[in-house]
Amino acid sequence: MQWTLVIPLKPLARAKSRLADTAADRVRPGLALAFAQDTVAAALACPAVADVAVVTDDELAGRELAALGARIVPDAPGRGLNAALAHGAAVVRTARPGAAVAALNADLPALRPAELSRVLRAAAQFPRAFLADAAARGTTLLAAAPECALRPAFGPDSRARHRASGAAELLLAGVDSVRQDVDTGGDLRAALALGVGRHTAAASAGLPIPGA
Repeated sequence: MQWTLVIPLKPLARAKSRLADTAADRVRPGLALAFAQDTVAAALACPAVADVAVVTDDELAGRELAALGARIVPDAPGRGLNAALAHGAAVVRTARPGAAVAALNADLPALRPAELSRVLRAAAQFPRAFLADAAARGTTLLAAAPECALRPAFGPDSRARHRASGAAELLLAGVDSVRQDVDTGGDLRAALALGVGRHTAAASAGLPIPGA
């Protein structure tokens, strides 16, 4: 099964506020963009991925991610993460009815194409499925098979909310790069230990990473 990934990205100026202990205000937008660039590049290199749609209104991010091969979808609803994901999935399925779609976080700078492929193959066994984040409270990926609504419920405690919505939890070992999103300095340290993409490596060079 080939998947279209829908990746949401808020305006860079408002992104990654919880990295304040690691990166100054002027640095965080560049970090957020670097995370997204490495996420998109790895996703597009995954053999299970047909294409990537990024939902964003940020002009710089739109240009940079389009240059990598992503389709840019304006955040027409402007009502937050879940509305953006539902809109992105609807746009994808207007162009390709019945497409298999998966929502993927934009802050997975250590993402490995082979690990993402394993997750998507497992997700194809269910109508809807999700992968919990490294902290075991959130969600980094939510997949919906063809003809099945995505029904995103991201945000605080999204692991419990996606489970309650009927989505199957994917209990896979060895896919740490798909679980390791970055919200805090500790998360960034963990991602760097896994090995991040070139954009994040450059953007994070010289930062005071907690515990490093």
